Amino acid sequence: MCVLGGTGFLGVHVVEAARSVGFHAVVLARGARDLGADERALDALDLDALDLDALEQALGHFAPCAVVNCAALARIADCDRDPERANALNADVPAFLARASAERGFRLVHVSTDLVFGARAAPSAGFCESDEPAPTSVYGATKLAGERAVLHANPNALVIRLPLLCGDSRGRSLGASDSVIAAVSRDERPRLFIDEWRTPLDVLDAARAIVALIGAEVAGVLHVAGPERMTRYELGLRALRSVGHTRPEKLVDAVGRAGDHAQRPADVALDAARARMRIRMLLRAPFVAFATQPAP
Repeated sequence: MCVLGGTGFLGVHVVEAARSVGFHAVVLARGARDLGADERALDALDLDALDLDALEQALGHFAPCAVVNCAALARIADCDRDPERANALNADVPAFLARASAERGFRLVHVSTDLVFGARAAPSAGFCESDEPAPTSVYGATKLAGERAVLHANPNALVIRLPLLCGDSRGRSLGASDSVIAAVSRDERPRLFIDEWRTPLDVLDAARAIVALIGAEVAGVLHVAGPERMTRYELGLRALRSVGHTRPEKLVDAVGRAGDHAQRPADVALDAARARMRIRMLLRAPFVAFATQPAP
């Protein structure tokens, strides 16, 4: 199998989870060999996802049984600054992979996001797969375009919508928890939203779920998310408590989405009941042992 974007925050965990259950997982990503992959074992290929000719050649060379697409332009601000690149990475590349998967017969698992929602109020239990998407950002719109392009080209592909991810980023200060912990360690004060609700998930659980779903007889859209609805503020406090901070509320600034952040959605909580039934694995609330009373 191949993991496109296999050097990213999620991708490295997908690769490890796949190898742990016996897949020969090949990393396709910029700088892939810098991670110490063994070239002789064909474990990695330094590849720009936007180079479709190179991607076509890689698919022909490796002839994978499955491709997991973790590649994306994922920061909202980056997508706003360069919507053309955002569309290319988030929509055009997934469409290319879907066409290739239909022609070559490999399993395509495409990673999408909860931010395809946001313009409409969330149901009390969170958005389910049949709810109509309505993004509020260039990022969400291009990811939605990618979803639709994938399923148009190959209805047998699987699109997994993930929530806000946290957890171990291997010292790179990535994700919703390590970035906060790293900022505090630099004596900075992270600004954390108190009015943006998500259903966050540890990146390791997300990766294990993705790998488990490669062989599952499920296609279309599936939500994989944590069981608890919380704000970035509460998640950040939990993460800081987990590394020993006893008064984390004194180390961060609680902020709202007004002004520059107005386009951020108020609530994109996901209902992952279908996924839990499919894979029968625990999708845990992050840092649950460090929860306290609801944030103000």
